[in-house]
Amino acid sequence: VQLQASGGGLVQPGRSLRLSCTASGRTFSSYGMGWFRQAPGKEREFVAAISWSGGNTFYADSLKGRFTVSRDNAKNTVYLRMNSLKPDDTAVYYCAAASRYAGVVVHRANYDYWGQGTLVTVSS
Repeated sequence: VQLQASGGGLVQPGRSLRLSCTASGRTFSSYGMGWFRQAPGKEREFVAAISWSGGNTFYADSLKGRFTVSRDNAKNTVYLRMNSLKPDDTAVYYCAAASRYAGVVVHRANYDYWGQGTLVTVSS
């Protein structure tokens, strides 16, 4: 499975952005998918996860209400909608696939495929 993340860029505080992650491979629809981020000088942290069907989602506590994860299995794509962006949201955002799990996956160690990351910079 290869993952290609896109949609990052420079955005002003308070604005929104939608990231996309497109996967190759026919088994995408059976994998749990997730988003992580890594800010400069910090460890990679969990952002959001979604089950194979999209029926279950889970978010980092600090991001609930502002971020929304979704997926379109027909397009082999998972999305991360980010609203009311803050400078603290500046990071490289990574999508990941957990081939052994169909449900929501939180722990980074359970993901075995990673995208290359897309940079989101929130600044005025």
